[in-house]
Amino acid sequence: MMPKRRSKTAANHAAPKSRPSAVEGDDTTMTALTLPPVPLSPEMAAYFRKCEEKLGFVPNVLKTYAFDGAKLSAFVAMYNDLMLAPSGLSKLEREMIAVAVSAHNRCYYCLVAHGAAVRQLSGDPALGELMVMNYRAARLSSRERAMIDFAVKVTAEPWLVEEEDRESLRLVGFNDRDIWDIASVAGFFNMSNRVASATDMRPNSVYHGQAR
Repeated sequence: MMPKRRSKTAANHAAPKSRPSAVEGDDTTMTALTLPPVPLSPEMAAYFRKCEEKLGFVPNVLKTYAFDGAKLSAFVAMYNDLMLAPSGLSKLEREMIAVAVSAHNRCYYCLVAHGAAVRQLSGDPALGELMVMNYRAARLSSRERAMIDFAVKVTAEPWLVEEEDRESLRLVGFNDRDIWDIASVAGFFNMSNRVASATDMRPNSVYHGQAR
């Protein structure tokens, strides 16, 4: 008795061949540059330990800045002031700005890392995905939409920002200090996006599976 031949349909549905992870190596080769780290200051060593305790890992962006102690300290200070210090903007709102700006700039590192933060802080994985892909498709509040529209305009066409843009923020409840903070967060991530893209900075692989 002759064995039956597998149909083309069955062949097409065969289990796919295993392949390496798309993020393999991202936690070891974190940029395209060769910049050996210098010894951490006591303050930065303590900060790295704090990251390990709270997050379970040290974000790769910090490791990549560790080739220069002064630059690492300055980056950490600015980030913590803008993203974690008291503000009229919630932590989620600041992360949403980070993702919207990074989406416009197509920054792989920041979209992965801060997309995860939006998912975690909002408790809504779909919001994180929408912010990464197209914030205009998300069902945002009028306050959130005005904030993000402003941040993206600062990113894409800053020379066109006029008083009417600032007034649109005031109309949804932001005060002038809040407007400063929106602009500052947007400005910081425009800088970070460009450095990350220029150096092919790779995010920690753990971010991909967080809060999904």
